[in-house]
Amino acid sequence: MKGHTALITGGGRGIGKAIAESLAQRGVNIVVVDVNLDIAQSAASDLERLGVRCLALKADVSRSSEVSGMFEAALKEFGSVEVLVNNAGITRDALLLRMKEEDWDAVININLKGTFLCSKEAVKAMSKQRYGRIINIASVVAFMGNPGQANYSASKAGIVGLTKTIGKEYASRGITVNAVAPGFITTAMTDALSENVRQDMLRAIPMNRFGTVEDVANAVAFFASPDAGYITGQVIHVNGGMYM
Repeated sequence: MKGHTALITGGGRGIGKAIAESLAQRGVNIVVVDVNLDIAQSAASDLERLGVRCLALKADVSRSSEVSGMFEAALKEFGSVEVLVNNAGITRDALLLRMKEEDWDAVININLKGTFLCSKEAVKAMSKQRYGRIINIASVVAFMGNPGQANYSASKAGIVGLTKTIGKEYASRGITVNAVAPGFITTAMTDALSENVRQDMLRAIPMNRFGTVEDVANAVAFFASPDAGYITGQVIHVNGGMYM
């Protein structure tokens, strides 16, 4: 993988930044994409200390013009993009009857439409080079559902179907398309939960701990590597056993 280039949406913090670090440690050049350019630039600066080249870009993945511009800039800088990680995502939680239409649209547009637009641009470049790795970040709620997350669950379930379809369409071009479905991962959000809520969540996890961003990043790194060259259309569940 050394010398390859990976483009990671939502790569400026959290799971996205951990994925970028994991790939950079393997010698992969990184394109950090975030809706906040300052965050993207800060992450890129940190990653360059690992001895790889980095490019920070601002883009809204729900806008096709910004996605095409993002790939144009990445290809101009590095010449090729071997790995795409569709990590950008948002939540707008509410019970179904209280969910606003604009909150439904926002989550579907970023999470699902964004994955579609980025994958479409990636496939154009990867088809020409007859090689590519697309890894989509799904979620355990795509398989289990979750009260208050109809929009998020639907977007992540859609990503699973999209993953399998693109995998079938472009396997003959040397492109693999897979997904990683995290469960409850330690983030600023879980740190802010009350102890009672945290204990309720932990009881649903057989391993009795929250996952780490590194747990997710390791699964992504496997899919991005030559070791996963005969695997496509699959989902790795990183959830401590809460869904099997």
